[in-house]
Amino acid sequence: MSAPSTAVDLRDVLAGVPTGLFIAGRWRGATSGRIMPVENPATRQILTHVADAGVEDAQAAVTAAAAAQNAWAATPPRMRSDILRLTYERITARTDELAAVMTAEMGKPLAEARGEVTYGAEFFRWFSEEATRLNGSYGTTPDGRTRMITMRRPVGPCLLITPWNFPLAMGARKIAPAIAAGCTIVFKPAPQTPLTALLLTDILHESGLPDGVLNVITTSQAADVIEPVMCGGVLRKLSFTGSTAVGKTLLEHASHTVMRTSMELGGNAAFIVFDDADLDTAVEAAFAAKMRNMGEACTAANRIYVQHGIAEQFTAALSQRMSALVVGDGLRDGVQVGPLIDAPSHRKITGLVQDAVAHGATIVGQADLPDGDGYFYPPTVLFAPGPDSRILRTEIFGPVATVIPFDTEDDVVQAANGTPWGLVGYVATRDLNRALRVAERLEVGMVGINTGIVSNPAAPFGGVKESGLGREGGHVGIEEYLEYRYVAIPAG
Repeated sequence: MSAPSTAVDLRDVLAGVPTGLFIAGRWRGATSGRIMPVENPATRQILTHVADAGVEDAQAAVTAAAAAQNAWAATPPRMRSDILRLTYERITARTDELAAVMTAEMGKPLAEARGEVTYGAEFFRWFSEEATRLNGSYGTTPDGRTRMITMRRPVGPCLLITPWNFPLAMGARKIAPAIAAGCTIVFKPAPQTPLTALLLTDILHESGLPDGVLNVITTSQAADVIEPVMCGGVLRKLSFTGSTAVGKTLLEHASHTVMRTSMELGGNAAFIVFDDADLDTAVEAAFAAKMRNMGEACTAANRIYVQHGIAEQFTAALSQRMSALVVGDGLRDGVQVGPLIDAPSHRKITGLVQDAVAHGATIVGQADLPDGDGYFYPPTVLFAPGPDSRILRTEIFGPVATVIPFDTEDDVVQAANGTPWGLVGYVATRDLNRALRVAERLEVGMVGINTGIVSNPAAPFGGVKESGLGREGGHVGIEEYLEYRYVAIPAG
């Protein structure tokens, strides 16, 4: 195996990453003195330790956000815009550094990590432009007796909770619109990947974000820490990306104070390939939809439905593509697939594949695994798992593609919609009318036509059913952090 290929020295980079809590504009340790380890999933070695916040620390973060809210809401939109734009420029300038940290703590190959930095930075650029366009309206009531003014005001202090799979982009997708809208923030990143979030926080601080606007707590005991601050009545908005089960629990907590909520939850995406599709295009699109972020993405194509006429040919081509992937430490040259995030994820996917085989699935192809102790799982193609297979009813979150043959359009739409989730769907066909017809019938928030990538900062991201509430990104993304205020003035 070749030597690590980072453009920066990882030891130097890690030495420069803060490891404390960031509250009211300063770095500090947890009140209890507790720390928690950050593991490299490719080696199972500990990279460093970060502060492990308790309830007192979270309350301090909420207090700081509340104290800064009025002043931050009163800042000129151009000031907020300039801070966001400078953050975009600084993130871009430090791409290699951020990518190396991300790869070390999360596992994705450097090329994917650099792509995430570019993607995440774009949220700061996009919302720097949206910050100056928060317009209201003026008019009169239909009877002419009252002048109506509508204003758009920040919702108030926000709690932002992000997952480990996109540690920079998920933070950016929430922090940028909150800042643009004039909201203060308590940010809790995932315990598996706190370092990228802490480095991002440092960049925002260097970019001139005032003290108290962004407060960051890292903790290994989220359930105990988050509920008390959510029920305290100070926080007015929750934005969460993660599992549907946790999202439901948070919605219960949010109900106590009727907090505004945005939920980007689980997915079980169907990728539908009709027999008139261009085979090469369909294979590449399905591969992209399955293997983005090594399959550890809510948008991943879990169920690949292929019409019988091309099912065998498609499966062989996808298997060849997946089997050729190079698995290993993402910091090394030539690696295309890194490790899973942790031991529970590895056990889960191993069990899902074993269950699928027990229910009739055939393993068509698998990539080779490297030596070492990392949480590696081989990119795998399964053909025709039985309808009772757990893998068809579960968000896989790993490099396993399942191919299921189908007969008719009605059959496949019914199967695709036969899940409680509805985040994204994909369609491969050369028939434009069919593409639009199926897109209209799928019970999802997003559809990709002859493409496996739908995420873009300029587009609204989100789902329906148990995949969530609200949208992130696009022109509507900032609406999640704004309230409308109506002012009535008698005409005369």
